Amino acid sequence: MAETDTLYHALGGATGLRRLVDHFYEIMDQRADARTIRRLHPRDLSRPAEKLFMYLSGYLGGPNLFIEKFGHPRLRARHLPFSIGIPERDQWLSCMAQALADHDTDDLLRQALMQAFSELADHMRNRPEPEETP
Repeated sequence: MAETDTLYHALGGATGLRRLVDHFYEIMDQRADARTIRRLHPRDLSRPAEKLFMYLSGYLGGPNLFIEKFGHPRLRARHLPFSIGIPERDQWLSCMAQALADHDTDDLLRQALMQAFSELADHMRNRPEPEETP
């Protein structure tokens, strides 16, 4: 696979990714149905936005900015202080889906990105969910 055949480059490289991440946090900050995940973040979203941008850069096939600055992401371990279950995962994914829908991406790219983001968000779950009762 050529360097330009990555999700990172298909999204528009650093410029496209930055726009997506910034819009994601705008959405999360504004939507009432994302309140739970919003409360997990500091008032000023600039630092989480920068870290997500840096992480997703490498995750999507671009420069490994997060690793270069902070070392191995240990992403799940870094999120252990926060209770993340199915509702939090789904809120995060819903905000990201809206950000992607608002971004100028074709359906195939959007599907590929949502698949990657779904795997990532599901991996962050660290709270057991109560078993469903009949």
